[in-house]
Amino acid sequence: MLLAHELFDRAALQNPYALYDRMRAEDAVARIGESGFYAATSFEAVVEATGRPQDFSSNLTATMWHQPDGTIAEFTMEGPGGATHVLATADDPIHATHRKLVLPRLVAKRIRELEPFIAATAAELLPTGDFDWMATVADRLPMLVVARLLGLPAADADQLVTWAYASTQLLDGLVDQDQLTAAGIAAVELGGYLVEQFGRAAANPGDDLLGDFATYCATERLGTDTAAFMLIQLVSAGAESTASLIGSAVQVLAHRPDVADRLRRDAVLTPVFLEEVLRYESPFRGHFRHVLADTTLAGTPMPAGSHLLLLWGAANRDPAAFENPHEFRMDRANAKGHLAFGRGAHFCVGAALARLEARIVISQVLANGGVIEPTGDAEWLPSLLVRRLSRLPLIVR
Repeated sequence: MLLAHELFDRAALQNPYALYDRMRAEDAVARIGESGFYAATSFEAVVEATGRPQDFSSNLTATMWHQPDGTIAEFTMEGPGGATHVLATADDPIHATHRKLVLPRLVAKRIRELEPFIAATAAELLPTGDFDWMATVADRLPMLVVARLLGLPAADADQLVTWAYASTQLLDGLVDQDQLTAAGIAAVELGGYLVEQFGRAAANPGDDLLGDFATYCATERLGTDTAAFMLIQLVSAGAESTASLIGSAVQVLAHRPDVADRLRRDAVLTPVFLEEVLRYESPFRGHFRHVLADTTLAGTPMPAGSHLLLLWGAANRDPAAFENPHEFRMDRANAKGHLAFGRGAHFCVGAALARLEARIVISQVLANGGVIEPTGDAEWLPSLLVRRLSRLPLIVR
């Protein structure tokens, strides 16, 4: 059994991989303290769970809350099948229906059309000199792209970043009462803003996701409440994985000048580099699943109503799946076999867009012999679910 406080230890949140190794060596699936939560750490167990939606629902019904005494409390949300479970947290057939409504904006042709906008925006954001990479580039570019996709004003992007990051703190498991209140306020404000923008789009639909949703609602293909929940989810999580990838990629380049030199000489290797970044530092540490009926995974029994945390980051460092997993290597034969964007039906719908944004940014940073060097200590967001740098001070010249 994993002691509850170990998962939330500050040092482990900054560098969780030694803990993941120990957890995996002891049990591929382990109960967390005396709670109703379990964690899957092996590649095999995580993949198996994603292939058993009849046992492990994607509905986000609860998350862990770390108590001052070191125990785990359950932060409860709507139960299985509830109306708030949309898109990424919905099960089929609802998930498939929602995905089909969003997918037309994220097919290859549409993504290619965004490339000039992404390149121009990245060039505008990218400064030289000493700065915090996350606040200046990594957090802002993905939200500007999300705003473009949805049809939201670019001038609102910084506020959207603030709202999105604050509202997702509700799921981090580490917030105190003041932070919880602030996160709740942010979520309400974001919801109010998006409902207002949706009303504008309903009156005059544009060629964007807001316009699509307005048309879907007018033709009764989508309910207005469901549309609002989907929009909140797209803004709250839509930029998260890309910001994480862009941050982690540049951190690797800042500390591995040999890798940066190799990419300068041969830019065609950039996609290979990004796949290894995704494996090495998965944008999400994990996601929850709701256990629908008494079942067993990797020999560990779990009762109905309990919760399973799929630790993507642990699975992607499993030596049974990846040789010398703690080494950053660009010559892996199975480089694209990672789980950074999930697996199966819930494979991230925006994965191709995230890869494109990261490729463009890396290419611009390394253009004309650009040099990246760290100027201070990087810090990771203290979150149970997100693996994103909160601070990355460096110099680009």
